[in-house]
Amino acid sequence: MAAGSTGVVIAALIANAGITILKFGGFLLTGSPAMLAETYHSISDTGNQVLLLVGIRASKEHATRSHPFGHGKSQFFYAFLVSVLLFGAAGWKSLTHGISELRAGGHEIEAGPAQFLGITIDLQAPVDPFYVVVAILFGAAAFETYAFSKANAELQRQMEVYDWSGYRQAFSQTSDITTLTAFTEDAVALLGLLAALVGIAATRITGNPAYDAAAAVVIGFLLMVFAVALAIENKRLIIGESLSADVERKLRTAVESHDGVVNLDDFRTMFIGTGTVLVTADVSFDPKLVTGDIDEDIKQIEQALIGIDSRVKLVYIEPEL
Repeated sequence: MAAGSTGVVIAALIANAGITILKFGGFLLTGSPAMLAETYHSISDTGNQVLLLVGIRASKEHATRSHPFGHGKSQFFYAFLVSVLLFGAAGWKSLTHGISELRAGGHEIEAGPAQFLGITIDLQAPVDPFYVVVAILFGAAAFETYAFSKANAELQRQMEVYDWSGYRQAFSQTSDITTLTAFTEDAVALLGLLAALVGIAATRITGNPAYDAAAAVVIGFLLMVFAVALAIENKRLIIGESLSADVERKLRTAVESHDGVVNLDDFRTMFIGTGTVLVTADVSFDPKLVTGDIDEDIKQIEQALIGIDSRVKLVYIEPEL
């Protein structure tokens, strides 16, 4: 699963980097403040993918005395940072910018010199700036569609492996928060591009720039809503979520039905990383069993649990006589 997550994030990183270049080019040609704001938005998205890659790398660090179960939860932490940045840097900025433009009556997209870092750049657009911006939005949509297809393919694979009924169950049960973050970010980006295209087209048709500004408000609202949803999903894993009840039921049954087991006194599971589950159990064995028999039974139970669900990586069984 880690390889799949890395591929998804790299695809999103490439897409967002390409989109940033496109939007910055549009800004240089038109001098549009809106396009510069969108450039900053895409820079933020690119930074988010870098954070996710940092999380993936950090999660691969070996276990130490201070972190005996490894650093798998690093991905959850960095994905949480992404959700905060998505909310604050992208969502809030887009929302407030849109509201400000609405109050000012909106902004027409027109050719003119661009001011960047104190430097005046005056490039002439070969065509009407409206068509330049529309072309950029379509180009951005192509990049985002590519990234979204990669994230969707990985989620679909997980749905098939774990027999999830759909996206809703996948969102609530997946531990691959990195893929989930990339999927959500790409989906919101596509919706945002659609909103921007509708707003710009409506402004062009009606001559009212308020539609363009309203699109920015919609984009900001979408980003903030999905950022909150991502933060909630990250929280459940950071604080230590268990496997779903139906999977736990299968694991418990495997322990209880094993020969020599009299009673399952306690049973717990917890995600300690992406696709990595810790299982602990207090098991009462038949008092007639000798120590060697119990050790062999414990090994057989561990193998059975790992065989039932590939996410089970660590099993600790405490025998109770």
